[in-house]
Amino acid sequence: MQEMRRKDRQVTDRAEIYKVLDECGVCRVGFCDEGQVYIVPLNFGYEEKDGKLIFYFHSAAQGRKVELFRKGGSVGFELDCAHRLVRAETACGYTELYKSVIGTGRTYEVPAQERLAAMKTVMAYYTDADLPYDPAVLERVRLFALEVEELTCKEHI
Repeated sequence: MQEMRRKDRQVTDRAEIYKVLDECGVCRVGFCDEGQVYIVPLNFGYEEKDGKLIFYFHSAAQGRKVELFRKGGSVGFELDCAHRLVRAETACGYTELYKSVIGTGRTYEVPAQERLAAMKTVMAYYTDADLPYDPAVLERVRLFALEVEELTCKEHI
């Protein structure tokens, strides 16, 4: 990955990166679809598994997003949060405060026998409630994973 220009804003501590991830509500995944870029915002959950960061996403069983996830391959992703506009006396003095995570990784469909665990990871991101899972719904829903290969985190707060 290209070196970050503003190293003074770079976050490298893994625990701090996870704190930023915990503040973000949506992960945008960018695919290359036959020479065209396709970006989709997704709810997510994440975990560290065998030293690798893995995002999980749930979906219906059909559609362009599903087809692209099933192809696998390299994708880009982006998350951002904590936005605040800082006003100034001149136009070029304005700035935006934020936190962001960007990177690349490879996607794959979560196997049927791992769907429940992946779905619990997604749900745990949004709620502490111990909710039941309908086996018929789990049979229909599809879960996809993004195994992170490169990641950078930046804060301007």
